[in-house]
Formats: sequence, C-alpha cells, structure tokens
Amino acid sequence: MGKLIALTAKDGHSFGAYVAEPTGKPRGGLVVIQEIFGVNEHIRWVADGYAADGYYAVAPAMFDRSERGVEMGYEPADRDKGLALRKSLSDDEVLLDIGAAVDAAKSAGKVGIVGYCFGGSMAWLSAARIAGLAATVGYYGGQIASLLDEKPQCPVMLHFGKTDPTIPVADAEKVKATLEPAGISVFIYPAAGHAFNRYGNQAWHEESAKLARERTLKFLQDNVG
Repeated sequence: MGKLIALTAKDGHSFGAYVAEPTGKPRGGLVVIQEIFGVNEHIRWVADGYAADGYYAVAPAMFDRSERGVEMGYEPADRDKGLALRKSLSDDEVLLDIGAAVDAAKSAGKVGIVGYCFGGSMAWLSAARIAGLAATVGYYGGQIASLLDEKPQCPVMLHFGKTDPTIPVADAEKVKATLEPAGISVFIYPAAGHAFNRYGNQAWHEESAKLARERTLKFLQDNVG
C-alpha cells in the first residue's frame, strides 16, 4: 500500500520514510513515530491503517542517522540493539527528523503525530518543541513522566498500560494526575501491558488497542480533520 521516500532534515541529514496515502482527498497529514525496532512491518501496518482512515501517513526512519534501513523483530538481541541505537541519538537530532516528516505531511493539510514507545515519548516532546502541529498522540512513552515540565503547544492524548513492566504504573498515574487538570487526556488501560497496540505480537491486547484507537481517531478527527 505504501512507498519509500527520502526526506532531508534542516541540518542536511537525508533519511528514509515510509509513506501510506489514502484514497481520495486526505483528511490531513499524520507522522507515525516508530518504536525502537525501526520502521518494521508493524509500523508500516500502523501507517497503512491510518491511511485507510483518510490520513497521509509518514513514518520516518529515525535510526538512519546511526544505521540505515533498521527493521527488526522483538527478540532480546533486537531490543538491545534498538536501545543502543536510541541512545546514539540526541533528542534534538530526533526532533529535526520528525520536523522534516511534519513538513513532508503538510501538503495534506493540518498535521498530527502518533508515536509508540520511543515514539510516544517523542510525540510528547514534539508537542512542546515543534511549532504548528494540530495534535499529538503518545502510546506508552516511558520518558514522559520525567518530561512533565515540557509545555505542549497543541492538543495531546496519551495512552498507557497498567500492567506495563517497563513503565511503572506510578509513572503513568503521575502523568495523568499532572496533565489532566491542564486538559490533556491520559488513559490507563487496566488489562494492557507495554506495546498493547502491537498487532500480531504477544504484547497485543485487542480490547485495549481497539478502545485506544477509537479514542485516537476521534481525537485526530476533532483536531486534524
């Protein structure tokens, strides 16, 4: 359904991205930010799904600065490599690449972001540090609890799993208690763990994933188009 394109960040870095286009006029643009496993089959599936819902979806290859074409599974060695690749990049470098993806999606209209795990944390940072976004959505972003001083410039929605072994539920509850009084929607799914949206994987929790996606789509329709 999708295609590969090349993008260039403001510092001159050229990198790849997967693009999934809707049939007919787009409702808007959507940047899909990967987990630590690269723009793999799951992330392409996510982008394809949002394209089917009417969005021009761009999934940038965030690790191309360190290693091009990263696309991994979910074995312990993949996780270790993904964590190492993430640590090799500064937040500023990642935000430059997200900014280039946002610019690429602007031809479709207003632009939102949806990010997962690493991408969920970066979606939160993007809301605060990238101007002109219409909305951002973060799924199980482990860094958010330590970044609550960031001030989003657009509407934000966040999703967490209560049984997530990598994000203490106390962190998710801290995020909720801090941000909901400011009008930010934070949902904690009682039966969901980490990566509960990862279809086809043991982490998948269908009921939670379906509800989170319904909420996300309504949020995007309200704010992006």
